[in-house]
Amino acid sequence: MKIVITGSLGNVARPLAQQLIAEGHDITVISSNESKKNEIEALGAKAAIGSITDLEFLIKTFEGKDAAFLMTPPNLGFENIVENTINAGKNYTEAIRKTGLKRIVMLSSIGAESPVENGPIKTLYHIEKLYNGLENTSVTFLRAGYFYINFFNDIPLIKNAGIIGGNYPEDVKVPLVHPIDIAKAAAEELVKNSDSKNVRYIVSDLRQASDFAKTFGLAIGKPELQWVEFKDEDSLNGMLQAGLPQEIAELYTEMGRGIRTGVVQKDFIEHGAYVDGKVKLEEFAKEFAERFNA
Repeated sequence: MKIVITGSLGNVARPLAQQLIAEGHDITVISSNESKKNEIEALGAKAAIGSITDLEFLIKTFEGKDAAFLMTPPNLGFENIVENTINAGKNYTEAIRKTGLKRIVMLSSIGAESPVENGPIKTLYHIEKLYNGLENTSVTFLRAGYFYINFFNDIPLIKNAGIIGGNYPEDVKVPLVHPIDIAKAAAEELVKNSDSKNVRYIVSDLRQASDFAKTFGLAIGKPELQWVEFKDEDSLNGMLQAGLPQEIAELYTEMGRGIRTGVVQKDFIEHGAYVDGKVKLEEFAKEFAERFNA
């Protein structure tokens, strides 16, 4: 199959490209970074260098292809993030319509069934709606858990304050996912012969926030590490002091509140979706320790 992968050589896109190339597929990787061209080609893929905000570039890249893995960058600029991200989804949608692309897999998220109280995830709600409106294109909405690698952002807090935390309590269960598990699920879905639109959850582990502290603490030699619940205001101010732009900090604070209230996990838990990823929290903790000690 001729398959397009967005996301350059990121945490999901690289292992996805490697797996599909190993399976013998013709892969094109989209990147906005010209310096990635040689690296992409070294994997055995074609490099399409351009911006996903450029509709003509997308149309040219999608033409003649059988399937595409579509993701939107987590932060399209530092202002109007929600609007910019939805506009990127509109570009994808228009390019699919104009080229007649038959199969897409969208990297979505737990909580994407809600347009409110989930922070940046609300952009995926709107993009899912756009893709649901496509005729003659089958779609898998790959709703991923909370990325393990987001915990790398907590390393300065652990080093400076000796705690880990967020604006949700320690007894809240959070669906988690490793990028490797996302890549494996996306590879399976891209080559399926389907004419429908369906949701597939990809979650590696489902754990209480208290387990984050316990597991990471043991991995880094700090078994006393505790999970601390912050007030929304304190969480926001902490991110601002760490240098995050106002709009991004507000969106992440809202997402934490959505985890606290259950908005983000609601559909995953109510539908009894499977925890089918392989990388459990204890295994990721080894990666966490390596980064912590680097």
